This record gives sequence, C-alpha cells and structure tokens, in this order.
Amino acid sequence: METGLTILKLSFFLGLVVVVSCSQAPAPWNPSMGMRPGTCDHYECPTYKLVQAGYGYEIRMYNSAVWMSTDPITAQSMTQGTKTGFQRLFRYIQGDNKSKIKMNMTAPVITQITPGAEMYMYTVSFYIPKKNQQTPPLADDLHVQTWKPTYVAVRQIGGYVTDDLAIKEAVALMDSLNGTEWKFHIEKSKGKQPDYFVADYNPPFQTTARVNEILVPFNM
Repeated sequence: METGLTILKLSFFLGLVVVVSCSQAPAPWNPSMGMRPGTCDHYECPTYKLVQAGYGYEIRMYNSAVWMSTDPITAQSMTQGTKTGFQRLFRYIQGDNKSKIKMNMTAPVITQITPGAEMYMYTVSFYIPKKNQQTPPLADDLHVQTWKPTYVAVRQIGGYVTDDLAIKEAVALMDSLNGTEWKFHIEKSKGKQPDYFVADYNPPFQTTARVNEILVPFNM
C-alpha cells in the first residue's frame, strides 16, 4: 500500500490549518465520529438522511430544497468567485430583490466549480429558508435552483479553503470511495471527473472551529 503524508496549506479569506492525508485512507476525519456543523444550531440548513458513514466520506440523501444561485462567475480563483457571489446573494436576502423581501441568513453557502475554456467558473448559491421556498423572491441577475431528493457524497474539512485545497480534497473524496458502489454510481451518472461543490458553513470572520464540505451530487 502506498502511503505518504501531504501537508496542505489552507487559506480561504484568512487563516491556516494543516491536513494530513494518505493515498488509501486520505481522510483525517472519520464521519462516523463527526457531528452536524454547529452553524446549523443557529442558521437553517438543508435537511438530509445519513445513508452511510465511511472512513473519509459520508453518503447523504438530501431532501428536496430550493436555492438561489448566481449565474456562473468567471474569476481568477474560487476565493474571488465565491466572494463576488456571496456579496450579491447577501444583498438579495437583505431585500435587493423584486419583492423587497428580507430573509434570514442560512447555511451553507455553496460554490459549484466548473472548468471553463481558460478559467474555472463558479456558481454561488444560498439555501432559501423553508418559509420562502414556495414563492422565493426573484431577482434579475439570480435564478432559482430546485434540488429534488438527491444523493451526495461528502467530505468534511476545516479551516479556510483555497483553490488548490478544494481540488485535492475533491480528489481525496473520490479516492476514498474506491471499491464502493457509490463510486460506480457517481461515474455512471456524472463521469470520472464530476463537478463538485464547496460548502462553507461559517461567516468569513470566524477564524476557529470552521467547517467546510466537498459535495459531489449523483444519481442512483
């Protein structure tokens, strides 16, 4: 078995954290010992059923949910793309929408990373509070995304997430699924290099006890 330690430097807006990984069992986090992000004690979060907890991953079945999303943002980095999208969506929940309705902050903020011709593109989304999901306020430069119940492979990490770290952790998530039925279903429905999301559960100014997740939705 090939083993090795890789020191990954993390900084998403600010801060550092060290993550240790190895090729067969790349996750320092065992989901069966993990807990729901503490942010969800204060903010409304999308709900899900835990299907399986493995070493380095969780498989969840998310319930249907409504998100408000930016159009794809072309940016030099995920940090910049997420910041631009977050600012627009924060104005949206503060009432900068066609209905002038204010909404509560929710968690997580998710960023979808999609390769572009020259640069990556980033779609940033806020979870719409349940009371607003039937008729979410609209905005000219934002669009509604509805998630049907869907399976998601998840890997949890701490600190601040950089572009390089997000890529490495997405690869580590897929590696941790080797030999499982989940890897087969992901590749069958999404290909060998599926798009992935980075979920940030904490505000940028929180420097400790941060929780982030790499998400890969897939079909069964």
